[in-house]
Amino acid sequence: MAPSSQPSVESCITTFEEFVQLANYSLMDTLNADPGATVDGEDHRARQVFSGHFVPVTPTPIAEPEYITHSRTFFKELGLSDNLALDEKFRRIFSGDVSAAHGPMRQIGWATGYALSIYGTEYTQQCPFGTGNGYGDGRAISVFEGIINGQRWEMQLKGGGPTPYCRGGDGRAVLRSSVREFLAQDYMQALGVPTSRSLTLYVSQSETVTRPWYSQDSHSTDPDILVENPVAISTRVAPSFLRVGQLELFARRARSKAHPSALEELSMIVSHLIEREYQSEIDPSLSVADQLVKLATLFRQRLTSLVANWQRVGYCQGNFNSDNCAAGGFTLDYGPFGFCEVFDPWFQPWTGGGKHFSFFNQPVAAEANYHMFWQSVRLLLTEDPKALEQFDQVRHDFAEVMQEQLQNMWMTKLGLSEFDPALFKELMQLMIQSEVDYTIFFRELSHIPDDISGLKKSFYGEPSQALDKQWQAWLTNWRHLVVNSGHLTEISAQMKQTNPKYAWREWLVVPAYQQATQGDYTLVKELQEVLSYPYDEQSKTVEDKYYRLKPKAFSNVGGVSYYSCSS
Repeated sequence: MAPSSQPSVESCITTFEEFVQLANYSLMDTLNADPGATVDGEDHRARQVFSGHFVPVTPTPIAEPEYITHSRTFFKELGLSDNLALDEKFRRIFSGDVSAAHGPMRQIGWATGYALSIYGTEYTQQCPFGTGNGYGDGRAISVFEGIINGQRWEMQLKGGGPTPYCRGGDGRAVLRSSVREFLAQDYMQALGVPTSRSLTLYVSQSETVTRPWYSQDSHSTDPDILVENPVAISTRVAPSFLRVGQLELFARRARSKAHPSALEELSMIVSHLIEREYQSEIDPSLSVADQLVKLATLFRQRLTSLVANWQRVGYCQGNFNSDNCAAGGFTLDYGPFGFCEVFDPWFQPWTGGGKHFSFFNQPVAAEANYHMFWQSVRLLLTEDPKALEQFDQVRHDFAEVMQEQLQNMWMTKLGLSEFDPALFKELMQLMIQSEVDYTIFFRELSHIPDDISGLKKSFYGEPSQALDKQWQAWLTNWRHLVVNSGHLTEISAQMKQTNPKYAWREWLVVPAYQQATQGDYTLVKELQEVLSYPYDEQSKTVEDKYYRLKPKAFSNVGGVSYYSCSS
């Protein structure tokens, strides 16, 4: 229960003093700190961490922080005054200076370790020690956990400086990636896709770091220049930042008997996951075994629904490893992500990702991550054959549930009352042949045209007469099914709430972060506004600028069509 000092939904936190009173640290108070950690949190050099659920660590403040923007939508949801984003102490905290905090908030943050697996294969070589004991939050430091309007939230600084998991890096995030993550989280929330949330974005007026990136109009696959970047800190917020990779780390330790408390620490982190992410859905009076079976079922539902939503809006999580898979079933990591413009089932914005993390392969990647979740939690059920059988069945049915979620999504996206496999297969082929814009095509289809001229606004290619005839035949068949599904006006309205009008288009985001490096945040705020209402018919000015095909000049350009990283 929230303490009596918590505000009601209608109340508004207007001062830093009121905000501080919301602090409530379940993770640090109930889980184990690394016994090898420092007391003061000055733990900023890469080292091995052998046990414990977290490392207490202080963030490194950015120099001369300047406010760029905050999420007004999320502030309102939390009951925070917009003025708080400009409050000196609030700004200090969320630009890395936790010395501004006082009780019950703490002047220390925490970072967590996790394991890495790619498509169900365990890896340790990405860890500088070759053991997996140095892999974790290298530049993400949580600084606040509290209960706001009855909901527990954790606030994490992205780019808050090095931690023991930094693998020799500087722990910083550049302004480019910080703008992208901030805007993307706000956008995904507006799309109705479960996601971590954006809180604030601050940039240093004097501190920079050098990163490899692409020269103007570069067609190089890899970055071809070094760029001096302003450093920034974006604060992302979620009920927790527990990942499948964390459960996996403790399971690996338990299997190898890395230390006497390894199995107990696995049990603790799984119980903590239930408390943080599934409390309202899992009855605490159930036996532990029954709770774990329920957990597996709920996580499967959330994960399959999430990936179906990703495909609905054209999102590609370019690096969907187990460490980037939130155990709460929401979009967590906005590293090498992108949104599909020219339709391609194999779309992949990250040059290091390959087809296994491509747009239409995300359901398979999700199942591989779910497998690691299942394999990790299963260790806690080895002495209960009945529960184990139920637990294994949940895993066995993953692909079937995923397929059902995808079919339901496509059915809704197409305005149909049931999924038609033949119609869908033909549509995919036509979309590829005509090089359609994924977002514009489905938005135009939402008007339920009776002639393909209404769809050609979305075509990058020039269809032949033969292809036109195929399109018209498909459209006629589809309209027949739609007409039989219900009232056209209602179906069109529903489709427009499923198929967004305004998409993330990297070539429109690039100028925003480029101008931001010069201290001009106008475009960042404009994008933030437009992407906050992706389903709405906005002004003619907005439509002319943001509802259009990708110009040919941006095709196959490094840093726009693809990128090797986004740090």
